This record gives sequence, C-alpha cells and structure tokens, in this order.
Amino acid sequence: MDLTLDFCFDYLQPTARNSVTSIVTTANCSIWNHTQTCPNNYYPKDYNLHYEKQYTSAPEHTCPDFFRWIHEDLKPWNKTGITEESVEKAKEFANFRFVVINGTAYVERYKKSVQSRDEFTIWGLLQLLRRYPGMVPDLDITFECFDFPLVLKKDYDEMNTTAVEQVVPPPLFRYCGDDDSLNIAFPDWSFWGWAEINIKPWDFLLKDLDEGNKRMEWIDREPYAYWKGNPWVAEHRKDLVTCNVSNEHDWNARLYIQDWDKESKQGFKESKLADQCTYRYKIYIEGSAWSVSEKYILACDSVTLMVTPHYYDFFTRGLMPGKHYWPVRMDDKCRSIKFATEWGNNHEQQSKAMGKAASSFIQNDLKMDNVYNYMFHLLTAYSKLMKYKPRIPPNAVELCSEAMACTSEGFAKQFMDESTVNKPADVSPCIMQPPYDTQTLNSILDAKASSIIQVEKWEKEYFEQMSHEQ
Repeated sequence: MDLTLDFCFDYLQPTARNSVTSIVTTANCSIWNHTQTCPNNYYPKDYNLHYEKQYTSAPEHTCPDFFRWIHEDLKPWNKTGITEESVEKAKEFANFRFVVINGTAYVERYKKSVQSRDEFTIWGLLQLLRRYPGMVPDLDITFECFDFPLVLKKDYDEMNTTAVEQVVPPPLFRYCGDDDSLNIAFPDWSFWGWAEINIKPWDFLLKDLDEGNKRMEWIDREPYAYWKGNPWVAEHRKDLVTCNVSNEHDWNARLYIQDWDKESKQGFKESKLADQCTYRYKIYIEGSAWSVSEKYILACDSVTLMVTPHYYDFFTRGLMPGKHYWPVRMDDKCRSIKFATEWGNNHEQQSKAMGKAASSFIQNDLKMDNVYNYMFHLLTAYSKLMKYKPRIPPNAVELCSEAMACTSEGFAKQFMDESTVNKPADVSPCIMQPPYDTQTLNSILDAKASSIIQVEKWEKEYFEQMSHEQ
C-alpha cells in the first residue's frame, strides 16, 4: 500500500533575478502515522502572494457580483463588531469551531454532523490555507452543518429594542440562510466531494457536467421537466411527485424517486449527474431546507424550473429569474410546470439561452477558483470585524491536511486526495466590489420580483385561455 499522498506544495518564491524557484514539500502518511503531528514548516512564512503581484501569471480580475452579498451577510455586526462573547454563545448551535493563528489551524469539535459534512467543510478550510498561504488572517469562527437556520433576526431585534447595551448576535457560519435569519452563508461540503453518495469534488464534476452537456444539444433533449430525488424529506417534495405523468394527467413532468441505499449497493451506476442532462427542463425544489442539488441542476444547459425557494446559499442570490432560471409556483406546482414547459417548447431559442446562461454562470462564476475566492474574502471581512485576538480553544487540536487525509479511507480518502491544493494560487484573489448602496440593492430585488410577477401573469392568462377554449 502506497502511504505517500501527493501533497507536493510548489511555493513560488521571487529571486533577485526576477525568476521563480520552487520549494517542494511532500506529505508522507507513514511519517504522519509515526509522529501524529503536523509539520512545523507547513507554510513558508515569507510567502505572500498579495504583495508579490509582479510574479503572478494572470491579471487581477473583479469578483463575480454575488460576492457583494458578503457585505450584506456581515452587516448585522458592522456597528458592534464580533466579540469573543458572541462567538462563545454560538457554540451552543455549532458542530465545530475553526481558529487560525499565524497560518496554523485549530479545530474544537462539539457534535457530529450528518454524514461527513463537518469533515469536508474543515477539509475545504484547510485547502484555503494551502491555496493562499500567509494570507488568511487570524480568525475564530463557529460552523453549523445542519439544514435549518438557527439564529433568528427577531430574537435579537426584540432584545435590542429594550437592552441598554446592544446585544451582539452569535456569528454562525452555515450552508444556507433565509430572510428571517442572521446566519452567514458559506460554500457547502460537497465542493470537496460527497463521499456517502460518490459525488466527486467540484473541479472534477464540473468537467464531467460540461462533457455531459456536449453529448446532446438542447433541441434534441426530451421536451419534459425532469426531477430525481428523495421526496420523503419534505411535504412539498411529496406534493411534487403528484405532478408525475399518469393516466389522468400529463403535466409534462417526468419524476423519479432516488433510492440511495439501492444505488450504493449497485455502485452508483444510475446516479451519475453528468448522465442526467437529457431533458430540456430540470426541476429544482428544496428539501427539508436548501438542497445541495441546486448547482448540479443549474449546470446542465437545461432550463432550471425553480420551485419558489425559501432559502439561499452563498451564490444563488446572484441568479436572476427569467435569465438563469424559470420560476415555478410552490402552491400550484403541476400547472406551473406545465406552463413552463409549454412556453419553453414554443420559445426554443429563448429557453436554450436561459439554460446556457445558468450553466455558464456555474462553469465560470462558480468555478473552484471563485469558491476559494469567496471563502477568502468572507473570512477576511469577518476577521476585520473581530474585536479580540483569537486564542486556541481549550479542547482544540491543531489540524493539517495530513491529519485528515492520512486517517481517511474509501471515497473520503479518494476525494481528499483529488481535492488537495498542491500549490499556492498563481494569481491574487479577485478584487471585491464595494457593498451595494440601498438604491442598487432595491433595484435588484425589484427586478427579481417583477420578473416572477410577469411569469405568473403569463401563466394565469394561459390557463384562462385554455378554460375558455374547452
């Protein structure tokens, strides 16, 4: 058994002659298993890409527009800052606490997450440190890996109405948020792989999805709306299944129940995401909360039929109805899906363009480079709000990539190996845009609402005309 993982780290260092030299360090699992300690020289202390821009191989570029929601997510702490007391308070909700001090990571665990969500989230944070060594500031965050937002706005609005001194809400990182919560949206674990259901790390999956799109042009795909998933996690998903084709109705929906136990036993042969880009329309519907499937559906060149979502993740606020997806009513799913597919099949060029706009957004704005850029800018902005110098928590352990990958097995080990950052980025992080001003933000929200209202108006007129013709 080969105990050496490919953790080579090429540190590009400027020399006096304006050339670069390579410093290579290799992680060896046999050494890790013997010492059980992270390397002392894990990151070069004098490496600072941010201040060595002349040595980068690509020009600086502006971050995608959805990065500006970082400012909105952190706005609740703009006046008070983030206090150590507020972070301690967040522990009651959190699965783990992640602390960075002088480039070294420490993790204090509180409770196990569902499956390996916590492990791969921590893994992603460690890869960020490898991608931008010496650039991630000292920080102290708590992370919650379940589905439902837990820190509610109303609780702190009520307290601060009567409090003499403003109460600082606990800053809690998680995968999704909603308009009623104060949670800080962060990229989900599956960007580094979902071991339990054999979903590859995002870099690899994006290539597979791109290849899958090329196998069949939009016009040649089945002219129906496709969905495959677990309906038992939420009532609205059970309701969606009633829209399936039957002897009584054909709502132009083709819906399939995903049996993950069966798939696991059969080697996941029938659940390859790149093989599911064969319908003109694909349905996205939330599960118990937000669903990780959203990015996979949007990547397919098909028109995404998005059933009215309640939650958002870190990138979806950058999507525009009518441009990136077609809105579907939650309270009248079947008729809404029927109209969407009828409209799309009668407006083929516009539908094809909508599908392509979504997949281009995913392939470009949501490529792994930008996932890391988002993480970097969010954590940097968060650290600037901290009112204290972070300390190593009492029950925390130092963590590095070796500590996780060398002790993993199966798909978890494979995906960690495949998603390892093997060298620092050769270009600085993208340039953040300033916060939205109130007028701009309101105009974006108004445009989204207007687009949805327009679709609902068309839908109403369509069924009124059908009823008159009968």
